[in-house]
Amino acid sequence: MIDIFLERRFDAPLESALVRSLTEAAQPCFDLYRIDWQESFLARDGCRLVCHFHAPDLESARIGLRQAGAEVSSMWGGSLHDAPALSAAELATANVMVERHFGAPVTFQAIQSLEDAGAACLHNHQVHFLRTLFSFDRQRMLCLYRAPDAESVRRAQHQADMPVSRIWAFQRIAPSADSTPPA
Repeated sequence: MIDIFLERRFDAPLESALVRSLTEAAQPCFDLYRIDWQESFLARDGCRLVCHFHAPDLESARIGLRQAGAEVSSMWGGSLHDAPALSAAELATANVMVERHFGAPVTFQAIQSLEDAGAACLHNHQVHFLRTLFSFDRQRMLCLYRAPDAESVRRAQHQADMPVSRIWAFQRIAPSADSTPPA
């Protein structure tokens, strides 16, 4: 199984309840293609959404999500990189996403070195790094933070001289404990 990420934008804002109900309604397609919804991140304005899945491969995820009615043009495989000793409870506190896009492939270590060098800037703005979603093509990175607000992250990233494409606050939507399919 690999980590799959689906990025979506919407003209009309979505509500978290709708995201959850649409995802749960897609469960028969997910079961057929062995897709396991991990979580989604819905922008505070409701117009941007990133969904995280586990699936056997990109093509299985593409077929299953398409059959469930999702637009899959911005779907990609990647890897997860967590802060040291990150707990599930800490990860659930993530509330700001930083998007990074690169014109040429980068290494995770190169970007992590920049982040480490700017650790004081993050600390000064009460910004805590939690997790990175890093694309297999090494040209896209989404970083999750816990912070007072998106502006704190924006200031910290600027002061640390980090590459940034977009920063936005979100609410996390995760499967309900009772909706987990039996093993």
